Amino acid sequence: MSKEGMNTKDFFIGTVIGGVVGALTALLLAPKSGKELRHDLGTQTAVIKDKTDKLTNQAKEKSSEYISLAKDKTSSISQLVANQSTQLMNKVKDLRNQETKMAEEASEYIEEPKENNN
Repeated sequence: MSKEGMNTKDFFIGTVIGGVVGALTALLLAPKSGKELRHDLGTQTAVIKDKTDKLTNQAKEKSSEYISLAKDKTSSISQLVANQSTQLMNKVKDLRNQETKMAEEASEYIEEPKENNN
């Protein structure tokens, strides 16, 4: 992971933690009755839960998009590799056939030594 990506992630985490701590501190130090404080805590909890749900859904959507993209890329790359390996195998077969033909043609021109029966 790049240094910039790590700094952004750390900043985001720090912001979320700081916001939660600040909200709790403000609620606990505010001069309110217990009933009002519980109501405010419930409200803030609901807001945080909603935001967390939204972020979770966004993360799931993004990860699904990236998974789909990765599958598509992998599929196209594997198809390309399969095509190229087939072409390579065909070239090797052609070269072997050419080699066999050349060897047969060469053997026709080579004369075998004749034995002298003297």
